[in-house]
Amino acid sequence: MTDRVPASGTVHWVGAGLSTGSGLAALREHADRVRLWHRSEERAAGALGRLGLTGRVEPRAHTRDALAAELAPGDVVVSMLPAGEHASLLAACAAKRAHFACSSYVSDAVLEQVPAAVDAGTVVLTEAGLDPGLDHLFAHALVARARAVVGDGTPASYRFTSYCGGIPAVADDFRYRFSWAPLGVLNALRSPARYVEGGTETTAERPWEATRAHLVDGEVFEVYPNRDSVPFVEQYGLPAVWLARTFVRGTLRLGGWRRAWEPVFEELKAGDDTRIAALARELAAAHPMTDSDRDRVVLAVSLAVRARNGTSWSGSYLLDLVGDAKESAMARCVSRPLALGVRHILDGSLPAGLNRAAGTQERSREWLDELARDGVPFTLRVDEPPVGP
Repeated sequence: MTDRVPASGTVHWVGAGLSTGSGLAALREHADRVRLWHRSEERAAGALGRLGLTGRVEPRAHTRDALAAELAPGDVVVSMLPAGEHASLLAACAAKRAHFACSSYVSDAVLEQVPAAVDAGTVVLTEAGLDPGLDHLFAHALVARARAVVGDGTPASYRFTSYCGGIPAVADDFRYRFSWAPLGVLNALRSPARYVEGGTETTAERPWEATRAHLVDGEVFEVYPNRDSVPFVEQYGLPAVWLARTFVRGTLRLGGWRRAWEPVFEELKAGDDTRIAALARELAAAHPMTDSDRDRVVLAVSLAVRARNGTSWSGSYLLDLVGDAKESAMARCVSRPLALGVRHILDGSLPAGLNRAAGTQERSREWLDELARDGVPFTLRVDEPPVGP
């Protein structure tokens, strides 16, 4: 493997969509030079004006060739583009020996590009946003605390849940407003979800049919499983002698969501791809997140462990943030962790090759400490076991 390429100090932030927020401004304090690439130079300049970064970050019109022409070894490319475009951007980075960062899950297409990045000595940082990102950090931190109390070799059972949602700060009749592309939301609902319930792996072919009430800090939400939760048992480092009674990663919605969305679910059951695409456009027009609306992000992660010897431990993290006129909650919660990851590329603390935000439990603790100082608010609650006779 080629030695890691030293960071040049130049960062290329590609895309200025809804998730580009104060993380870009925070990053400007740690990079020598930052360029924001958007659909046109005028739109990039407009985004910088909204973020208060005019004159501090250079606007650029994004095309693949234009970006490649300005890439130098050790530069960092931050992709805020749709996940399907990450792999080609990573390929360009490897060719120029530039580092790469994004907030998305690791796709097969990205994995195919990782060997070339390793050979080039470049860092590939993924899953460094909100979900995925902060949820992984919370999970690793909880597992580390539980292992310290219960012990890796002590047989035990546990319940783990991780639910995240971007929701309206003020509930409407539909119980949702679209700040993301509705088609992505609909297609996620059409995808089966695998998780553990009652100690058994379970698959929900229609995830919304597994919706249930979930109490968070005294407020009743609705939650349902999303994607494939099972691989994260190993990724989060849960001991092999601990039995999962419940292990689910899923989506959080306002109470009353399932009833409000019944007409949508009927369409999902009956519609083909053409009809679902049309439905997405109709929903976007009917229920948009406007400039006068405020969004809210809720991320609730909990772990409860009970050992056969009677030892028990439970803890939970909660992030509950409402956006304001300056920045949406979603933009803050995605861009701040991502910017922190880029800072670790710049300071040389991330190795070449594939990295996730929460690669180890120790790294998770460090990142959470830094994010708390950086203005990402969250709370930790722990129920410690009794001490003494």
